[in-house]
Amino acid sequence: MIAKQVLVPDRVRRPPTTGWSWIDRRFLRERAPRLRHEAIVLYFFLAAVSDKDGLSFYSDASIAVRLRMTETAVVAARDELVAEDLVAYRAPLVQVLSLPRVTVERRGGGLAHFGAMLRGLAGTSPDAD
Repeated sequence: MIAKQVLVPDRVRRPPTTGWSWIDRRFLRERAPRLRHEAIVLYFFLAAVSDKDGLSFYSDASIAVRLRMTETAVVAARDELVAEDLVAYRAPLVQVLSLPRVTVERRGGGLAHFGAMLRGLAGTSPDAD
């Protein structure tokens, strides 16, 4: 295992004092592999410019200029993110959505939250979510 140590102590990232921006790591593991490059870039852009509620209102033209994409590519990428349930869109607003909770399939074919399954294995109530 690699021992971690801060390389540049005076440049350690901190949450921004104004604005809000972060990426759930599960996006990279679970969602990004299914997306086209343009959709991934747009997702990162929207996460970076959104407020604490995930909302932003950049126009397609403005996004296209900033990301060096055509407006058509921006619309297609946004449509892909909507279809994957990663963003919601109602002009002029885009909301970056939280990723759904992790679910796993039970042997009986139904879906269960992973935490509920762990509690079930531990002998506690599965409804204690």
